[in-house]
Amino acid sequence: MDLNSTSLYKTLKIQYVVFWALPFLMMIGFETDLLPVGIYADDARMQYLLETVGILSAIAIVPVSLKLFAYVLKKKIDPADLLRAFTLYARWSAIRLLLLEVVILINLFIYYLTFDSVGGLCALIGATASFFCMPDKTKIQKDLNLE
Repeated sequence: MDLNSTSLYKTLKIQYVVFWALPFLMMIGFETDLLPVGIYADDARMQYLLETVGILSAIAIVPVSLKLFAYVLKKKIDPADLLRAFTLYARWSAIRLLLLEVVILINLFIYYLTFDSVGGLCALIGATASFFCMPDKTKIQKDLNLE
């Protein structure tokens, strides 16, 4: 790998670490009672509304984030010159992680407000999808045709 792809790999690793740090900080905030916990545990209507929002966000955003990157990779990043391809790859990787982060944070928030497992399960769906976004040197080389 040349210098640019190494710096791209480091950038993607930093994005991924920050991606995981935010949910953990949120969980620490809830577990230490810095953030409100169980506000809607007894309110069935609000619980239903929040869980519906969480489920719909997971259903809509998780597949879109994964397929959108593949589409952008094929249509915009592949035809671009190498320097522009590095920039686009880093930007769209960040957008993909941001979309998954939204799903995870919304559903963790719902889980802690309602104490129902639906929010936790939808957050796990987003977290599982993030493993497909894990930076890897060989994957970057393959995606950017650097072999």
